[in-house]
Amino acid sequence: MLPILYLPPAKKYFKKLVEKPLKDTYHKAILEIRTDPSIGEMKTGDLTGVFGYDIYYRGTNYEIAYRIEENADGELVVVILACTRENFYEELKRYYTR
Repeated sequence: MLPILYLPPAKKYFKKLVEKPLKDTYHKAILEIRTDPSIGEMKTGDLTGVFGYDIYYRGTNYEIAYRIEENADGELVVVILACTRENFYEELKRYYTR
C-alpha cells in the first residue's frame, strides 16, 4: 500500500466533513487508491498526470483528484482535491495549473 500526502485543498475539504458515512466512503476510496493507484481515470489536456476517482453517496457524485509521484522511498499518492462533482474540474484546473 502506497503512502499518501494530502495537499491543502484536499486537507481543508476533509477537515470540514461532518457526515460520518460520507467520511467512511471517502476513506474506503482512498484505501482503494493506495492499494491500486491506477484504479482512477487518467485525465488529459491541462490535467495530464492527474487521476480522477468517482464515488457516489446518497445520489450525489463526488470525485477525488490525485497523482502518483516518485520520491526517495518510492511512489507516493498525492491527493490534490476532493469535493462534489459540481465545478470540480474548474476548481482543479485553477489549483493544479498555477
